[in-house]
Amino acid sequence: MRPADLRGRDAVVVGSGPNGLSAAITLATAGHSVTVLEAADTLGGGSRSAELTLPGFVHDVCSTVHALALASPALRDLPLAEHGLTLVQPDVPLAHPFDDGSAAVLHRSVEETAAALDSDRDGRAYERLLGPLVRHSDGLMHEVLGPLRPPRHPITMGRFGLVGLRSAIGLGSSRFDGQRGAALLAGNAAHSIMRLDQLPTAAVALVLMTSAHAVGWPFAQGGSQRVVDAMTSYLRSLGGELVTGHRVESIEELDAARVVVLDVTPRQLLSIAGDRLSRGYRRGLRRFRYGPGVFKLDWALDGPIPWRADEVRRAGTVHLGGTAEELARSEDDVNRGRVPEHPFVLLTQPTVCDPTRAPEGKHVGWAYCHVPHGSDEDMTARIEAQVERFAPGFRDLIVGRASMSAPEMERYNPNYVGGDINGGVQDLRQLFTRPMLRAVPYSTSDPRVFICSSSTPPGGGVHGMSGYFAAQAALRRLAKGSG
Repeated sequence: MRPADLRGRDAVVVGSGPNGLSAAITLATAGHSVTVLEAADTLGGGSRSAELTLPGFVHDVCSTVHALALASPALRDLPLAEHGLTLVQPDVPLAHPFDDGSAAVLHRSVEETAAALDSDRDGRAYERLLGPLVRHSDGLMHEVLGPLRPPRHPITMGRFGLVGLRSAIGLGSSRFDGQRGAALLAGNAAHSIMRLDQLPTAAVALVLMTSAHAVGWPFAQGGSQRVVDAMTSYLRSLGGELVTGHRVESIEELDAARVVVLDVTPRQLLSIAGDRLSRGYRRGLRRFRYGPGVFKLDWALDGPIPWRADEVRRAGTVHLGGTAEELARSEDDVNRGRVPEHPFVLLTQPTVCDPTRAPEGKHVGWAYCHVPHGSDEDMTARIEAQVERFAPGFRDLIVGRASMSAPEMERYNPNYVGGDINGGVQDLRQLFTRPMLRAVPYSTSDPRVFICSSSTPPGGGVHGMSGYFAAQAALRRLAKGSG
């Protein structure tokens, strides 16, 4: 597309991941003309699907379990079902197996989850911890899935802050005597890709666990690409335009549009628009910190994974790594630049609830572990050893395999800098102030340029909230320009 093709467009969105599409939909819903430009030949960013292993086996290239999709105010009210999206729920959102053949299980019910912990005391502690958050989950998600701002639900946020602004290891050891409750907390906190003794890893765990209880952790039937397909279909129905195979090298290409929303991280923002940004803003972007990366595997399987613990066979997501202490050692290694010998593995088995992803009687599996930033270490053997540890005979079922190292993740999606799928470290310094401290973190020093990637609040995940809030800021600019 030549720059002249953008004349008369109110907004251009660069990048077609869920955040970019959410921004475009928000702008189009407000009556503005919008064009989305995508460098790749396929729309979707981190929500694409492909036959990575063998014909007939559909794999999610990046995101697969949409733990925040139904909790997100930006996505849950969109008519995506009318545009072909079906979300399917596994019987059990999450299981965490142990070496003795047992497992901690996060059920949809708080009470059922609590009843299966190590003791009545731990069960009561779990209900006291998660029960109030789940009962007020709508208010909680409104507050945490966005930028730092005066709370509309101060009591809910106060309750959340008392327990969430802690480390996952500290919260787990103070609340639970047994290993199951602490392991559930640690595994969920490890999604942060931080050391589990850091603040606020407990908050990450509690948000994910609250979402699992309140709305579930669904898969998109047919693959995560279906989320993007539904969003693009809806955007087109609103008059939006989408162009693939168009890489934006300079902000000058987009001068014909009134506002520009970039679904990129600070590194790409500097490359595309650095000449238009103030010296202080550029300096702040250069200080932005990226986190560790991931190494990912996809498998085509001849049958279901033979977990020793029966409960794990019904779970959509499985956390592998043993006790909370073992998980903490793995994440500590990664964050100190060491490749863990026994990595924490996050595994999903989509075909437990979506058989459309594989030929009849076959299954797919998806897993990743964390590695130091930019590491090209091949973690295949170590990941598969962790699966085999809890599911003897697993390797015998593998009929196809595909892998992506941290550098390959970045080549696939430039927003995954060094393999960092969270768009930057999400510690206290960068949780709400990403990419830097500003009253409106989605605005830049150029009043017509906005950023909407996971490098803005609330960070990683398929929720569309970063795009929604960036679009709100862009709408204020458009309104000011027409006034």
